[in-house]
Order: sequence, then C-alpha cells, then structure tokens
Amino acid sequence: MAQMKESNMPNAHLHELFVDELKDILGAERQLLTGLKKMANAASSEKLRGAFEVHYGQTEGQIERLKSIFSSLGLAPRGKKCKAMEGLLAEAEEIIEDYQDSPEVIDAALIVAAQKVEHYEIASYGSLATFADLMEHAEAQELLGQTLAEEKETDVLLTELAMSRANKPSNA
Repeated sequence: MAQMKESNMPNAHLHELFVDELKDILGAERQLLTGLKKMANAASSEKLRGAFEVHYGQTEGQIERLKSIFSSLGLAPRGKKCKAMEGLLAEAEEIIEDYQDSPEVIDAALIVAAQKVEHYEIASYGSLATFADLMEHAEAQELLGQTLAEEKETDVLLTELAMSRANKPSNA
C-alpha cells in the first residue's frame, strides 16, 4: 500500500527521507521521556518541575501522533536511536551532575539543556511538516503541525521561566 502511494505522490523523491526522519524523531521522543523524568527530579523550582512534567505528558501525545502518521502511511511505527537526542540528554545528565548541589544554578542549567532539546525538535518537526506538505500527506502535515506548535510553546514557556526566575540576578 505504501509503495502504491509513494509512486503516485508529488515529490516522491522525499519519501524515504521523510520516513527515516519520522523514525528518528519517534526514537528521540521515546528517549526524551526518560530525560524529562531526570530533569524534573533535578529541578529545584516547582514551576520548572511542573513544566517538565507537563511536557512529559505532551511527549506521550506526540508519540501517539507519530504512530498515527506511520499508520496512515501503511508502515509499522518503528523508531531508531536518535544520536542527536542521545547527545543532548547526555549533556543534560552532565549538567545535573555538575550543578545538583547548586540550587541557584541548576534550574538555569536545566533550562539551557531543555531548550537545546526543544530547538532540535522544532527543527525536526518543521522539516517533517514541510515534507508532508510537499508530498500532500494532509493528515501527517496536520499532526506534525500540532506537535510543532507544542514544541514552540514549550520553548516560550522555558524562556519565560528563565527570565522570571532562573536567570534573575541574586541581588534582585
């Protein structure tokens, strides 16, 4: 079924890349679930901890959307290990180790790590939504667009937390 769709779709030359990137981001989101738990546990502020917990729930929903996209393409939802997410989460773990005894710094450090993850996800979902549009995968485009909007909202929230709390001068 996917082969038939592939031969008739516009911009079919992007199909293999699209599927490969879907596998990559599915793997990344699954890896992120573990990372979000660790970051939530390491946060000193309740607001930041809550933001990580909310994003954990969003990530579970994003994984379900990705599964729907695979299904709409007639493919099994198989992820692959995302080397970029692996590196970003290793960096987050290093930050936790380095700053766990500095409550005045840990939240700012965690926000930096989390925003690096968000920017990776924004780039991935933006590209995937564009590919879906070019290949006229309307359902995939809509679902990817929803996730892209959530990732952008999370990035804005992290910036607001940084500016209102984590990055405030200690003499303020």
